[in-house]
Amino acid sequence: MTGRRPRVAIIDHGAGNLVSISQALIRCGADTDIVTDLAGLDAADGVVLPGVGATGSVMAGIEAAGFTDYLGAPPVPLLGICVGMQVLFDGSDEDDTPCLGLLPGRVQRLEGAPSLPHIGWNDLEVSADATLFAGLLDPVVYFVHSFAPVPSDSGVVTATALHGRRFVAAVAAGKVFGVQFHPERSGPTGLRILARFVNACVEVEHAA
Repeated sequence: MTGRRPRVAIIDHGAGNLVSISQALIRCGADTDIVTDLAGLDAADGVVLPGVGATGSVMAGIEAAGFTDYLGAPPVPLLGICVGMQVLFDGSDEDDTPCLGLLPGRVQRLEGAPSLPHIGWNDLEVSADATLFAGLLDPVVYFVHSFAPVPSDSGVVTATALHGRRFVAAVAAGKVFGVQFHPERSGPTGLRILARFVNACVEVEHAA
């Protein structure tokens, strides 16, 4: 793939900030396609699963479009954003929704938070050697959410943030990545995070 921009497929399941995510990834060196069916994933070097709104409607859209099996065992790097990260887990207390089960754990409401939804900019406490945060010191990113995952395995956690209590803001396991915040709305820091995902897509393709 030397000299070719990686192709990142953005899944359209009916709830996501698709245009902004696409534009951000293009700025980070990827070519993008917004896909509505499995055929659109055939030549993808990476996949982004966005999410806006409620977990139940996001999972319903994923299932209706036929993406469930593919996302349950993604062959290329996968990045879940906001609710797209939450559905990577076993289930969510929001709508009591069964999810994809890629990562063990459950999504819970941010109990004890001073306000919900949690909207605005927050510092991240990151694992500096994690793929998406390598070299980033004290990143500040933009959140809009009322729920966050509680992983069964703390080893997948790569970033946390504080809103009343500390919550999980990013995870990674193999080729699967998730961020609770919106990198496409997080300015230059968000672009740097997305660029690291694009680089991960390139590296996996080269390794193959």
